[in-house]
Amino acid sequence: MAVVTHRVDAAQVSAAELAKVERLVGELAPSELRELLEALVRNVHAGSDVAMSGTDAVWTPTQVAQRLGMSRTHLYKLLDSGALPSFRVGRDRRINLEDVIEFERERQRDRRELAERFAHIDRTRAAAIDELADEV
Repeated sequence: MAVVTHRVDAAQVSAAELAKVERLVGELAPSELRELLEALVRNVHAGSDVAMSGTDAVWTPTQVAQRLGMSRTHLYKLLDSGALPSFRVGRDRRINLEDVIEFERERQRDRRELAERFAHIDRTRAAAIDELADEV
């Protein structure tokens, strides 16, 4: 099970505290740490609670399914196909948080690429319609 190192209850963070953190983040050079802090600020600003775990944390399938917003049945299909790596502890499965984060990144990239392809198709279709309209 994941060990939560720290949890931030967004409702308990004052606007003044959040503004101070935003200013601090703005002073940092571009880096992974800055991106992490920017994500923290965005989530808290949006009213979402945030929990921080080390990437070496190990999660149960139930925890991963909740994080990914999918059913456990679908998650097990991903685990069985190897799309998301897992390992066994006795007869139970566990998933490294680092693998879950990488899976999320890949899924987000795939969604962006698909959206871009659909946008390209729409532009091509609109151009073809315009061309046909000009000929008529």
